[in-house]
Amino acid sequence: MQIRIAKTEDLPAIMALYEQAKRYMKQTGNPTQWAGAYPQPEQVRADMEKGQCHVCVENGRIEGVFTLIFGEEPTYRVIEQGAWPDEKPYATLHRMASSGRVPRVSDVCFSYAKARFARLRVDTHRDNGPMRRAIERNGFVYCGVIHVQDGSARLAYQFTGKEEK
Repeated sequence: MQIRIAKTEDLPAIMALYEQAKRYMKQTGNPTQWAGAYPQPEQVRADMEKGQCHVCVENGRIEGVFTLIFGEEPTYRVIEQGAWPDEKPYATLHRMASSGRVPRVSDVCFSYAKARFARLRVDTHRDNGPMRRAIERNGFVYCGVIHVQDGSARLAYQFTGKEEK
């Protein structure tokens, strides 16, 4: 599977992936994580303009999407019921979704990010069992609870790879 920076013409396929992900989340007991219009096309376009939105392509089809952001995530400043293992620079993965046609697209996304950054953070809804399993399968450690912009709680994780010398 190839990963590349998303292009403007990818927007319809990306939004279709997000709609598929919302349906899947509802079917697997997580009806509220991406309720309503989230993520909105404007957010995806902003991610694209910054070179942060990535797509996973296999056989010419977009099978996954994620946003990879280096630098502080404001919603991670306060963590409850735990702590971050350190405060060193990190990248954050957000808005990960797949078509459901190719298994374990999340593993490909995490591997891509791990190859580029020694520290990664990610969060997900407590009810998102499939994503929680993917996060843990990929070596992330549970750190505590953060709150996203709308005030709802998310489980927060960090991956710490090999240190640069």
